[in-house]
Amino acid sequence: MHGLEVSLILTNKFLVAGEYRFSEQHSSTVKRLKTGNMRKADLINQIAEKTGIPKVDVLVTLEAMFKEVKDTLAQGENIYIRGFGSFITKKRAAKIGRNIKKNVAVEIPEHFIPAFKPAKEFVQEVKKLKTVKEGQPNPDEEM
Repeated sequence: MHGLEVSLILTNKFLVAGEYRFSEQHSSTVKRLKTGNMRKADLINQIAEKTGIPKVDVLVTLEAMFKEVKDTLAQGENIYIRGFGSFITKKRAAKIGRNIKKNVAVEIPEHFIPAFKPAKEFVQEVKKLKTVKEGQPNPDEEM
């Protein structure tokens, strides 16, 4: 499988990823937009390049994963991926909003929103980042 070793277990909405290593031959960079952000197409290219799996298969797999996440959250269930994070639903309480065009108070009912909570390991990896890439918003700078 071109130097890729992955073990995945899917049980009761828990996805456990085992050890994985990529071979050195697949360690090239992906051309991204000038903004420095990775788009879905870039992600698909990167995964296909590192694993040797055809891009069409990677696309189908990612789309299936996105659909499963949406469907599961829409049913009110959470998804926990050990070492990565949790896709959860958060409850927003009912509140009074304001329609500023008509200057009228509007009641906003309680509702649920999707959210992602990164795992501790994920947060630790991001904290190692020393600088913000060019084109990325920097929260330390004022606008």
